[in-house]
Amino acid sequence: MEEHELGRPLARRDERTIHLTKVLHKKTGGEFEAGILGGNRGTGKIEKINFDGSIFVSINANDPPPPRLRLKVAVAFVRPIQLRRIFRDLSSMGISGIDLFGTDLGEKSYRDTKLLEDGGAHAALVEGAVQARDTIIPPITVYDHLEDWLNKRPWEKDNTRTPLLIAMDNVREEGSLFHIAVTGRPAVIAIGPERGWSERERDLFEKAGFMRLSMGTRPLRTETACIAASILAMEKTEENI
Repeated sequence: MEEHELGRPLARRDERTIHLTKVLHKKTGGEFEAGILGGNRGTGKIEKINFDGSIFVSINANDPPPPRLRLKVAVAFVRPIQLRRIFRDLSSMGISGIDLFGTDLGEKSYRDTKLLEDGGAHAALVEGAVQARDTIIPPITVYDHLEDWLNKRPWEKDNTRTPLLIAMDNVREEGSLFHIAVTGRPAVIAIGPERGWSERERDLFEKAGFMRLSMGTRPLRTETACIAASILAMEKTEENI
């Protein structure tokens, strides 16, 4: 729940009410796992089921959320339906942040998505956090273009220790993400659109200190690459889901 919802009834059609009463078959007095978005985790209890089907719940949240991974994912704008799945899955993994940017070869119209304005992105992040029994969602930051993101170098503000900088690339790669052996460092992973990076962008990455690494020769969907690269990076940097 969000903090402003405490003390208010959950409507009959609220997905949480439906899940508690129809899926979990909870009655008055029934307890369940719960948490406060942005706060602690703990247990909830159905205090009352009203005649109109709405419910009152109480939350006892004393346990801190799981630790964040020292991993940021920066990704090119893709189709909104893909972007929503990326938000959901990266949130469930507990990464520290998501950066979005336009690219030379990416579809320009994808930047006009309303997902970031109509609550869709927030809902996807919350869905991922709920799946992982987490109460913290990663912040999303938008940049006009990859070049703007590289020039601002936001990872230098986010980390007290120099992160491992990785740009996923299976066209002009310098090595494989499977074979790097750098541990104990935070990581930043940049993932492009399905048409890949332009040669100009590859040069920009090189100047910014990024390693261009591949996960094999097969082009992957951006959403697949995000999850696969994040899992590999966590293994290489000794992070755990």
